[in-house]
Amino acid sequence: MEPQRSPLLEVRGNVELKRPLVKAPSRLPLPGTRFKRGPDRMEDALEPEKKRTRGLDTVTKIATSHPRPPALTVRPQTQSQTTVAPKVPKKTGPRCSTAIGTVLKNQKPGPAVPTQKPGAAAPPMLGGKKPIKRPAWDLKGQLCDLNAELKCCRERTQTLNQENQQLQDQLKEAQQQARALGAECRTLEGELARVQAQAKQGQQELGNLRARVLELEEQLGTQQGLVQELQKEQVGLQEERRGLAARLEEQERRLQASEAALSGSQAEVASLRQEAATQATLLVAQGERLHGLEMERRRLHNQLQELKGNIRVFCRVRPVLPGEPTPSPGFLLFPSGPGGPSDPPTRLSVSRSDERRGTLSGTPAPTTRHDFSFDRVFPPGSGQDQVFEEIAMLVQSALDGYPVCIFAYGQTGSGKTFTMEGGPGGDPQVEGLIPRALRHLFSVAQELGGQGWTYSFVASYVEIYNETVRDLLATGTRKGQGGECEIRRAGPGSEELTVTNARYVPVSCEKEVEALLQLAHQNRAVARTSQNERSSRSHSVFQLQISGEHAGRGLQCAAPLSLVDLAGSERLDPGLTLGPGERERLRETQAINSSLSTLGLVIMALSNKESHVPYRNSKLTYLLQNSLGGSAKMLMFVNISPLEENVSESLNSLRFASKVNQCVIGTAQANRK
Repeated sequence: MEPQRSPLLEVRGNVELKRPLVKAPSRLPLPGTRFKRGPDRMEDALEPEKKRTRGLDTVTKIATSHPRPPALTVRPQTQSQTTVAPKVPKKTGPRCSTAIGTVLKNQKPGPAVPTQKPGAAAPPMLGGKKPIKRPAWDLKGQLCDLNAELKCCRERTQTLNQENQQLQDQLKEAQQQARALGAECRTLEGELARVQAQAKQGQQELGNLRARVLELEEQLGTQQGLVQELQKEQVGLQEERRGLAARLEEQERRLQASEAALSGSQAEVASLRQEAATQATLLVAQGERLHGLEMERRRLHNQLQELKGNIRVFCRVRPVLPGEPTPSPGFLLFPSGPGGPSDPPTRLSVSRSDERRGTLSGTPAPTTRHDFSFDRVFPPGSGQDQVFEEIAMLVQSALDGYPVCIFAYGQTGSGKTFTMEGGPGGDPQVEGLIPRALRHLFSVAQELGGQGWTYSFVASYVEIYNETVRDLLATGTRKGQGGECEIRRAGPGSEELTVTNARYVPVSCEKEVEALLQLAHQNRAVARTSQNERSSRSHSVFQLQISGEHAGRGLQCAAPLSLVDLAGSERLDPGLTLGPGERERLRETQAINSSLSTLGLVIMALSNKESHVPYRNSKLTYLLQNSLGGSAKMLMFVNISPLEENVSESLNSLRFASKVNQCVIGTAQANRK
């Protein structure tokens, strides 16, 4: 069964059949003007041709040389073919007409196949190959052939006209369908534009709705937060309301009970008094427990300090100052502690080249390495805060009633005064041990005030120059009258020592201490030496008398804190030519070395538990007698220079400090009453 064809395809097929039939040349043997003649005039045109034999031959050749096209048959349309094709998207009328015209124009005419009518006479055939050529004299036969061909052409023309009419009808129908499709296409395009506009509007509305949704979600979150806060507040108010209601009920009950019976209220008053007494007893017990814990803390603190040693020695190497030569890399070494680089260094190695052992050949002298071990070693990069952090707990022992003494020992220019007093300019980063120690004591005393302790502090600052005691806090007419100061006992049978005619200034804050340090710095004896432009030529002793009292328990404690900046420990040069100024420096150096030697002898005597300790051999050791005994805690800073030119003096200082570090003094005892 043939598939259904659309009317438009049938129109295109019929047009294809029509075009070659219309434009095909005639098969009649007529002259060049025969194409303009109609079929009714072709017989008249044949009459002259009968008289010309050559013309007949030509006609015969034309007739036989061109094959006749086959007869065109119009296939009747079946029911399936006449069925209207399914609708396709319509386009505009002009576009459809143009498309159909293009299809018809691009169709090439096909060769027409001649068909022979059943009743028509055909020229005789020889062997079924070609028609027998009529002789020239058989004009009647030729005429019959022409008439038959003419008849055939007429029938063919009539058929083509009918088919053309059908094709025109189909073309009209197709054009109508195209116009309908164009109208429908325009309608759909309009509908599409409207739908697109609606979609665009819908997208805009969707974006607005999304933004609105986000805004509403944010508002919802805010509202939820407010609701939660309000709910919490409501819960709190409800609890408060319940509490108030309960209290109100309780007050009402108590009011009713008090109104009902006075005896009940009196019993309640007695019960409250008993409860207050119980609370007071508990408070006393807590105070006792707190006091016991404080005493235990002091005991453990003192035990910790004893484990570290009642005589400790720290070594500090000052940094290289601007303008000084940089030492060789292996001159000073700081080996790591047992725990590795994370442990604070406790050892120091000094390399020294012995020039006296050099050979005449000019070979370099051998290098000798000297190793020293101390409780702590501070490299040149250590700051003042790191140094004080190591002695803060030792300073606090003075508040517990233990005498504490801290020395700064070393040659001139090794940084002793910087360690004890700090640098110029008032920079907090370079503050010395004296201002830091007093700030720490004031802070701890304030904390202990909450436990019932009250502390008072009295400061004094003296120097010992050529075995003469001078008051560095003297002002006005008393300034410079150091000869009047003598070291005496505070009273008959008292172990406390005092300096006569010296100022003892009560202090309670850091600013008062700073003013005292500035005044003492101005009054201290200094001179220019070969080691330093401004060298301290005396021992300076800053003493802080600490007195503590616990009035509730009747406890008292008192102890001095001594911070000593010793004079330069360099030795005398035997080849020095003495002039008037050098003789004065010589006497100063002899007095300094004598007092330092006495200090070493005193420490050795204390370590050896000797019956006689030569405190009185020097004003320095005599003044510090109560801070050097078995009940005291001592710490010595040995300050050395990083320069190779001072290696001899540095080794002497390190050797002296090593001897002190090997000393062991008995257990310290607090001065309590």
